[in-house]
Amino acid sequence: MKWILFFIVIIHAFIHLLGFIKAFGFAEINQLTQNISKPMGILWLIALILFLIAAIQFISNHDLWWITALAAVILSQVLIILFWQDAKFGTILNIIILLVGIVAFADWSFNRDVKNEIDEMLAQNSTDKKEILTEEKIIHLPSIVQKWLRNSGAVGKEMIHTVWLKQKGQMKMKPEQEKWYEANAEQYFTVDNPAFIWKVKVDMMPLVFFTGRDKFFDGKGNMLIKVLSLFNVVNASDNEKINQGTLQRYLGETIWFPTAVVSPYIKWEEIDSLSAKATMTYRGTTGSAVFTFNENGDFVKFSAMRYMGSEENSPLKEWVITLNEYKVYNGIKIPVKGEATWKLDEGDFTWYKLEVSDIEYNN
Repeated sequence: MKWILFFIVIIHAFIHLLGFIKAFGFAEINQLTQNISKPMGILWLIALILFLIAAIQFISNHDLWWITALAAVILSQVLIILFWQDAKFGTILNIIILLVGIVAFADWSFNRDVKNEIDEMLAQNSTDKKEILTEEKIIHLPSIVQKWLRNSGAVGKEMIHTVWLKQKGQMKMKPEQEKWYEANAEQYFTVDNPAFIWKVKVDMMPLVFFTGRDKFFDGKGNMLIKVLSLFNVVNASDNEKINQGTLQRYLGETIWFPTAVVSPYIKWEEIDSLSAKATMTYRGTTGSAVFTFNENGDFVKFSAMRYMGSEENSPLKEWVITLNEYKVYNGIKIPVKGEATWKLDEGDFTWYKLEVSDIEYNN
């Protein structure tokens, strides 16, 4: 579909060449019956050039291609109005390009706002500390958690303060949905002041997508979902249920940066030889979850009682993350593939399948 739009812009661009050719008498253009002066011919040429530049920027994924396209559309439409009798049908192509440009602007604006939030989050986290996770720091933890930290390679490594990771995945919005939507996400974490921002783009069908941003910051949560990056369908923030849910998500995702589990805001208690309960409290928000490991000390499951939504009547349901397949990043072994599932009365609802494709620490 992207290439179809590219060729539409290219074809529309070269249609403007006809006005330039007629104005300078390079050829007889019978389709254009109105007289075109040479200054007007130059404007037709400029419109051609702007559309060509916009097409190249678009196919090259340039974030600001919509600015060039908007300038081209405005100039083109002015010329079409001046030469309406011959050029009126070009309005249709201008409307198509304008609509796509508006969506591109909205997407750029959404990403800019999220980037500003990320910058604010990272600015409140120290990057100068150079501590090592030692045996002394983990001796108070349940034995299976100690085994996990040793097995992961985190013991003896530098404490992690900031995290960036990329995910690719598949998502469902409701249990009865059959088709999986393709999703691509980036996520940032800070540890000293626990916070995260998760940004995702989900392709629902050609030319239709939604963007989402889940955030835990200063002990409070916020979930934002926008169709085409334009229209809010979810904007839930700062109530007890959303705050606790995002805190629990942060707690569960520490399995990707294991040194965080010795932080003072997380308390552990042993359940049995393969599982332990973690309770996290930060800025007035508290949540608990159970971490389960295999005999080797690899993390395999996270489960928590979490509110399914942020409304007053949102039910409390078991939320489970299962992960497998392990890779080593920066000397630390982490699970990279898994699923997120709600345990509902009518059966399991697996809504997200994910794979971590890259991760960086303290960068």
